[in-house]
Amino acid sequence: MRKAEIGATTALALHSLCAAGLATGYWLSHSLYSSSLITDPAPTLRILTVCEAPVVILLFSWLRRDHDRCSFIKAVARGLIGLPIGALINAFGTIVLGAPVGLKFWPATIYWSMLMSLFTFVPAACVFGASKLDWQQILSYSKPSNIVDYMLSVPAHGAIIGAWLGAWPMPLDWERPWQEWPICVTYGAIAGHLIGMLFSPVLIFLHRRHIRTKTE
Repeated sequence: MRKAEIGATTALALHSLCAAGLATGYWLSHSLYSSSLITDPAPTLRILTVCEAPVVILLFSWLRRDHDRCSFIKAVARGLIGLPIGALINAFGTIVLGAPVGLKFWPATIYWSMLMSLFTFVPAACVFGASKLDWQQILSYSKPSNIVDYMLSVPAHGAIIGAWLGAWPMPLDWERPWQEWPICVTYGAIAGHLIGMLFSPVLIFLHRRHIRTKTE
């Protein structure tokens, strides 16, 4: 079983492409459709998801864990299957934690859950597939054992923590439009995800340095 071994610079470049997908979605929604998260959250989230999905699936399929037994096409298929599965998990979790469930909120909730799936579930689905051991290691919050694990876990945890922090202003009586679901939660998730993508190459660099020190 051959694991993808890349450096901090390559990890930063791959994360930059993912960030570029989000930036493209923002640009398209603002320039071509004159929408934003505050004025039109559901259409904006849909555009962000459409722009980000192919970037995430293609890049992390290239980083698939077992190159010898899993083709690139199979890894892409795993990402496509993982997208709605991860969306269901994220939607269930956010509803349990208090997200509104009225019919008028469902389009925004669906697209937000799809975007969160791209941040959290889809990359691991492309890389690991159905490997129970790898999923257990990621979900157990144990220290990542290799470079790709850092690329998966740090941005995903950043998105989850950012979404949680972003939800704090929602119940406050400020009467601001950005307090509506899921606007501030989306901003928090994206900010946390981007911070995680910036931070993971630093951890990768330290991880490789630690390995070199041990071998010497």
